[in-house]
Amino acid sequence: MTAPSAPSIRQGRDYIARHGETVFNRIGRIQGDRADLHTPLTRRGFAQADAIGEALRQRLGPTPALTLWSSPTGRALQTLAVIAEHLELDWHGTAQDVRLIELGFGSWGGRDHADLIAAHGPIVHPHGMTVGSPDGETYPAMAARLAAWLADTRDHDGDRLILMHGLSSRVLRGLMLGLPDDPYCGVPVAERLPQGSIVMIEGGRETLIHRASA
Repeated sequence: MTAPSAPSIRQGRDYIARHGETVFNRIGRIQGDRADLHTPLTRRGFAQADAIGEALRQRLGPTPALTLWSSPTGRALQTLAVIAEHLELDWHGTAQDVRLIELGFGSWGGRDHADLIAAHGPIVHPHGMTVGSPDGETYPAMAARLAAWLADTRDHDGDRLILMHGLSSRVLRGLMLGLPDDPYCGVPVAERLPQGSIVMIEGGRETLIHRASA
């Protein structure tokens, strides 16, 4: 996949957040895109969601004019529910879009990282992007669905708050920032941010709003 020479101009600002820590995150298991592998937020995950909500409340005030978007996974929606409470926004109005979901890992879903490493060798690239499973979704396929979401929302008025995942958010941000293709994944990939972090992208430029502790 070849990145555009410059990011497309979008209406409004995009606040892109990574969901808080989950039970599977805590014990080192793959979740990916499968709904049956959703695990709830840990206490740390809820605290990370609180921190995002507090940072946005301080920046935007109560009831800001934001359209809420989320991956349909429980972990993303749980994180957004906490943030929405801080902002005094109606979580029930969230637009859930499957195109914002995490990379699909096929038969690797639900397996321990340690078991996968023992069977396949290193499963994480040097910059933190997980190696795709042999029967899972490819990074170009994920980038294509994210690019389609960007195209469909390009002319929407107002600002958006988007709850996503570690890998999918890095690719979405890479597309929006017009980054070159990553040598490992073959698609644009932005800097890794810890769970519970949030950035703002406006006019093809990214601003860090809150960075959680790793």
